[in-house]
Amino acid sequence: MTYRIAVARGDGVGPEVVESAMQILERVSEVFGIDFTYHDVLVGGAAYDATGNPLPEETLDTIRECDSVLFGAVGGDKWDGLPHELRPEAAILGIRKALMAYSNLRPGILYPQLKEASPLKNHIVEDGFDICVVRELTGGIYFGRKRTWEDENGERAEDVEEYSREEIERIARKAFQAAMGRSKRVTSVDKANVLHTSRLWRKVVEEVHVDYPEVELLHMYIDNACMQAVRNPSQFDVILTSNIFGDILSDEISMLTGSIGLLPSASMGDGRRGIYEPIHGSAPTIAGMDRVNPIGTILSAAMMLEHSFGLPKAARSIEDAIKKVFDEKYHTEDVFMEGGKTVGTKEITRLIAKNIENGAN
Repeated sequence: MTYRIAVARGDGVGPEVVESAMQILERVSEVFGIDFTYHDVLVGGAAYDATGNPLPEETLDTIRECDSVLFGAVGGDKWDGLPHELRPEAAILGIRKALMAYSNLRPGILYPQLKEASPLKNHIVEDGFDICVVRELTGGIYFGRKRTWEDENGERAEDVEEYSREEIERIARKAFQAAMGRSKRVTSVDKANVLHTSRLWRKVVEEVHVDYPEVELLHMYIDNACMQAVRNPSQFDVILTSNIFGDILSDEISMLTGSIGLLPSASMGDGRRGIYEPIHGSAPTIAGMDRVNPIGTILSAAMMLEHSFGLPKAARSIEDAIKKVFDEKYHTEDVFMEGGKTVGTKEITRLIAKNIENGAN
């Protein structure tokens, strides 16, 4: 079978990290005999410069014809002055909406080899941690009504947070299903002491929980969750939360792992097709310098193999190869490792590819 991948390289370091992920996929193709075809599409600032639109209709047509999307990063100072609907970030929001990708899975894993890279004290991260943030992706304040106006008191702005029962129920099921394959613990993060949307969120999550009696459910306010993630991250298994809270909390967790450059993500709906991207931004100040960490994008490709293509063994081979490179103390400059060997984007990619074997557990 041939798997069709839409390749959205984007802006800044996006093309570099996507190229690294494609090299790894080509190595997987050689080792496992899997065929991939790549279909380049324009997104973000690059698309705006070429067409005047950060998400051209041609891009959406190609994406709809492919099995999944490998997405780099978009944005940069160059386009900051554009209207909201023309900013590069509108591309990823538009793709999520077009594919009805309402569920965002963001693993946050502290590898034992990178314990020294975590800003937390050793006694807190001695045993490492493995957290999966399940973030609602197409509702909430990012997609609510927005407006800016003036009155007698000057300029005002408004962004509306809104959730329906259906939106909450479907993301809650994703979280409970994820927990069933892990340690069967879900922490639902909200702000129910203040927000009406969070009160509905908590009510619906509790109703869905009835269908998953094996899973332990805990509710936690967002401010406490941020504090607890720093105090004792290993207490979490699956974190279920809204669009904006998930955006903030998953970035916090990423830094506890040592670098935001290490973390992948998958955005999916009810089918197998997904959008796979690192959680970091476009980092234009280091673009083209062979300095960016490609591992978040490489792990995103591994998630694609598992979740969209049903190839868990191939996915494990990538994960195992990365662990072997860490065992050998190789890392990029964003990761601190005592006695480690710092290498660039291209070399870390080569080392990972070299370690991919058809013998993953």
